[in-house]
Amino acid sequence: MNLTDLTVSRTIPARPEEVYDVWIDPKSPGGPWFGAHRVILNPVVDGLFYVAVQHEGRTWPHYGRFLRLERSACVEYTWVSEATQGVESIVTVTFEPRGEHTEVTLRHAGVPDDEMGRQHKDGWTWVLSMLEQRFSSVTTDASV
Repeated sequence: MNLTDLTVSRTIPARPEEVYDVWIDPKSPGGPWFGAHRVILNPVVDGLFYVAVQHEGRTWPHYGRFLRLERSACVEYTWVSEATQGVESIVTVTFEPRGEHTEVTLRHAGVPDDEMGRQHKDGWTWVLSMLEQRFSSVTTDASV
């Protein structure tokens, strides 16, 4: 099986620690776990997660464990799903300060180089757009 790496990034109008906190909190709107059908999350090194996402009329389970958690800098975890064909891939999310903003870069390494594997890029792009929207709403609301 051929594997590939996918990278997406987005500038978020918030400080790195704020973005990091939303990323690891399943109750925070805009985070990757928020709104899933079911979430079990233990965000500590070697802590496990399970997230069930409803999409296209079915439930898609995802599993993994946290490898690295550095507040306001990095979150890294394994990622296993039907779309990875059961292969343990690695998701690394970095949070780089850019003035009052944060450059969030997500690299998903070891994804199968097939249609389902490459669709992760669309999924992660959507996740980052929801994160950006969450903080854009906060910024807009605060200025009213």
